[in-house]
Amino acid sequence: MFNAQSKDQLFLLIKSLTKAEKRNFKLYANRIDSTGDTLFIRLFDVLDKMTDYDEEMVLKKISDLGKQSLFNAKRHLYKQILVSLRLIYIQKNIDIEIREQIDFARILYEKGMYMQSLKLLDRIKKIAEEHHQDILHLEILEFEKLIEARHITRSRTVENKMEKLLEASLTRSYITHASSYFSNFNIQIHGWYIEHGHIQQESDIDGVREYFESNLPKELLHRSLTFFEKANLFQAYMWYHYILLQFAEAQRYALEWLQLFEVYPQMKEKDSDLYMRSLYYVLSFLYINRDTEKYHFYLTQLSDFYASHQPHLNEKSRMIAFVYLNLSRLNLLLLTEKYRECQKLVQEIELELRHFEVYTDVHRVLLFYYKFAYLFFAIGNYEKALHYLNEIVHLKTGHLRNDLLLNARLLQLLCHYELGNYDTIQYLIPSTQRLLEKSGDNSRLPLLSLQLLSRLSKSAASEHPAIFAQFQSELKALCKNPYEQKAIFYLDVPKWAAGHVGVSKVVSH
Repeated sequence: MFNAQSKDQLFLLIKSLTKAEKRNFKLYANRIDSTGDTLFIRLFDVLDKMTDYDEEMVLKKISDLGKQSLFNAKRHLYKQILVSLRLIYIQKNIDIEIREQIDFARILYEKGMYMQSLKLLDRIKKIAEEHHQDILHLEILEFEKLIEARHITRSRTVENKMEKLLEASLTRSYITHASSYFSNFNIQIHGWYIEHGHIQQESDIDGVREYFESNLPKELLHRSLTFFEKANLFQAYMWYHYILLQFAEAQRYALEWLQLFEVYPQMKEKDSDLYMRSLYYVLSFLYINRDTEKYHFYLTQLSDFYASHQPHLNEKSRMIAFVYLNLSRLNLLLLTEKYRECQKLVQEIELELRHFEVYTDVHRVLLFYYKFAYLFFAIGNYEKALHYLNEIVHLKTGHLRNDLLLNARLLQLLCHYELGNYDTIQYLIPSTQRLLEKSGDNSRLPLLSLQLLSRLSKSAASEHPAIFAQFQSELKALCKNPYEQKAIFYLDVPKWAAGHVGVSKVVSH
């Protein structure tokens, strides 16, 4: 596997190619030059054989390349690879196919064959409508209007032809406008969550509700909504209730989003990424709401979809499927507390993760590491848990969400407690305390957990049971507080503490 630190864009593109895509590129390149010895083909071969990008090695392997000519050759090769990929993906992506047909219609029009151009546009217009390609559909209608406006065509002899075209253009323009509004609305509500997180007290509710209501495109709700308008609306409601910690309502809207694919079954194929995303969020809320029976059902649905569609998915979609499916599989072990089954699954996921980590964001990769650490912590393998936690805590590049980093720091302290590293706990607590203060998190559980660990690290082992018992009594009221619940779902400190005072049942759930 090549080094994930290699940042050269051309090198990463070549390393992302499948065997079939490389073979297709070679066939395409040799059609350009039958000798097969063009500079960009030689450059492709050299880069393809490298494990890590090394510019000096490239210049040494291709002696007739200088630094400046290498830059030009790389740019040319990058373009040719994309052109060859386009020839493949045009058969798989309906939007690429429609764009190509629009280009063909444009060429016919420029050659003066506007009747042929109109005929082609009329055909692909139906395809665009069937596949909910609203923007491309509008572009086709506008092109048709341009031709009709500038040329006297036989279309004028067809009754109501122009009226229907103008009406269709107006309708599609309105739909495109509305779709953009709903998409913006979804992004705005999701953006609120990314920036502010969950509400932390009852007084926050009015502010969130006001933001939601002020951005909701109410004037567009009176009509029949399209697939994507509904999808964006349901997602926005899902995020809204998630922010308000109303997990049952968030789950309801995630299911509404998923059910759209039963109403429009062709969209499972046409937008498989969105379908898998909807399944993943349904699973996420089922995990939070502790609904094991339904979790099994929808996880099977996601697994079956991936198994049956894997050969036809592109690299991006396979990466998305890998992330959603395996995070859900790990959550199932946590939900059912079948921790002992984690080792084989973690090994399997980690092996495949190396292939995808260079293409996915660092937060996703380290979310896997956090779940690995949690599972190993649960089976008492604290050293292994610390191995994964150190990857999160000592991240040198990239940006992590505060909740993941804070949970990782707290779990790290729990591991050190179990290993008896009390001096390490005392050393790490101040920096964790600063991180908690900086995060703006007002929930009391992380703070109480730090105070507990501080007391434990400074006390004799014989005093620990009494300290844990005191902590348990402090938690009784706290664990009933809805503003503390989410923290428990992802790091169940109360359950861990209960195990140290002989309490068999978790106080929180």
